[in-house]
Amino acid sequence: MGRHSAARTRQWPRLVLVAGVVSAATMFVVGADAAPHVTEAAPAVEPAPPSPAPQMHLMAAQPPAPPAPAPTLPHGVAKETGLQVNTILAARAVSATFPEILDIGGVRSDPLKWHPHGLAIDVMIPNARSAEGKALGDSVLAYVLDNAERFGLVHAIWRQTLYKPDGSKRMMASRGSDTADHYDHVHIATAGGGFPSEGQTYLR
Repeated sequence: MGRHSAARTRQWPRLVLVAGVVSAATMFVVGADAAPHVTEAAPAVEPAPPSPAPQMHLMAAQPPAPPAPAPTLPHGVAKETGLQVNTILAARAVSATFPEILDIGGVRSDPLKWHPHGLAIDVMIPNARSAEGKALGDSVLAYVLDNAERFGLVHAIWRQTLYKPDGSKRMMASRGSDTADHYDHVHIATAGGGFPSEGQTYLR
């Protein structure tokens, strides 16, 4: 075999070795690409428990409370027989407001219409000539005039002076005595309003 043949023979094993190395490297690379890509899973997170639903406190509907009855005026010191409703109201209101009043006259005979028809009362003032008595009579007069519409007031007389709801007043001629001249009582005359029915009530 010539020198050239021997040289080719010596080179063959080197080629085989290089080819093998290249093949192995190729398989390693290809194998690496072909392997499945595994991603590490994130740790599971526990879901938060649901918030409890708000508690609905349902209250049973309560029926409205009945209105309180209107306060009524009790029977006062006046004898009410024969008096009309406005006059009774005035008598009861004066009794309730001025407990120091111990006597209120009502129906009696008289040449004028007021007392015989139940349209007037006489509020008797204790110790009427004293300073305290005069002050009490003045207070009763002021109270009646302040409530003129409520009482259906026509006029009031105190210490010889006649007063009307419109604020006017006039002196009366003397009749010769404290009673006749209204120095010992306040005379209160009303429009009447008719006679009371059975069970009639009078509001404060």
